[in-house]
Amino acid sequence: DLYRKVFVFRNDPSDAYVVLRAKLEQPLQNFTVCLRSYTDLTRPHSLFSYATKAQDNEILLFKPKPSEYRLYVGGKFVTFRVSEGRGDWEHVCTSWESATGIAEFWLNGKPWPRKGLQRGYTVGAEAAILLGQEQDAFGGGFDVYNSFSGELADVYLWDVGLSPDKMRAAYQSLRLPPAILAWKSLSYEVKGDVVVKPRLRE
Repeated sequence: DLYRKVFVFRNDPSDAYVVLRAKLEQPLQNFTVCLRSYTDLTRPHSLFSYATKAQDNEILLFKPKPSEYRLYVGGKFVTFRVSEGRGDWEHVCTSWESATGIAEFWLNGKPWPRKGLQRGYTVGAEAAILLGQEQDAFGGGFDVYNSFSGELADVYLWDVGLSPDKMRAAYQSLRLPPAILAWKSLSYEVKGDVVVKPRLRE
């Protein structure tokens, strides 16, 4: 249970990462990923990397620069342009549904204009899920200049698209539906220089 705790990725650039273990019974037709990050990086960095043997960017939440987030599904991506952060925690939720190809992006509890991506695609279930690095091969192939440095918390993965009120609940750290990956019952393994510490502030 990592409630009120964070992963601190201390080095920049970094070769460290955290492996997340999820029980996925079947491929994903829909998903929602949520997490909170706190960093002063201005270079590209990976926030959440979900790779299968067939596709290294099966699901990837990536920040190429301070004013952009990218969501990859099955190797294709859409870009969400944001205002540059004010040096504070940023809470991101992004969801995707195969039937419509609609990708949603929420930053700090507010929705951005929806975009279309990979309609009819299915996300594979046999996955390597990592925080802190971007996979260019299954479970590896890292470029340290895409590594994350800073603090990560409140990481969740659902096999459904969350409703707007649940998206807002995730931002406010309220009660959430059962998840494939949940911060309060996370099965993880730290590789390299990552430290679990109490959160310094709300």
